[in-house]
Amino acid sequence: QVQLEESGGGLVQPGGSLRLSCAASGLTLNECNMGWFRQAPGKQREFVAALNWSATRTLYADSVKGRFTISRDNAKNTLYLQMNSLKPEDTAVYYCAADVDIGLPTTQAMGAHGRYDYWGQGTQVTVSS
Repeated sequence: QVQLEESGGGLVQPGGSLRLSCAASGLTLNECNMGWFRQAPGKQREFVAALNWSATRTLYADSVKGRFTISRDNAKNTLYLQMNSLKPEDTAVYYCAADVDIGLPTTQAMGAHGRYDYWGQGTQVTVSS
C-alpha cells in the first residue's frame, strides 16, 4: 500500500523559512516523478514544484522560483521542499504527490495535476505576522 506522509508545516512570519518533508512507503522515490502542490482556502489546487525520477530535471511555479527548492533523500525515501522568503500568499495546505509513469514528454508535463497517482493528506503552512 502506497503512503505519502507530509510533515513540517506550521506558522511562520513573512520572510521566514520552513522545510516540508514527505515520507514515502510502498514506493521508491527514485522510481517516480514527485511533485508538491498547494491549495489555499477558496482556491483550486496549484502546482508548486516537481522533481523527475532521476533527479535530473526540476520544475517550479513562477510564484516560487528562486525561493523554494525541491530535493529528495533516497536513503530515507523522503522528498523535501525547502521554502525561504515566505510570503502571506504562500499560505495553503501543501501536498506531495507521486507519478509512477516516469516517461515525460516535456519537463513542463510534471506540472500537470492529472499525472499524479498518489497523494498525501497535506500539511498546513501559514505565513502571518
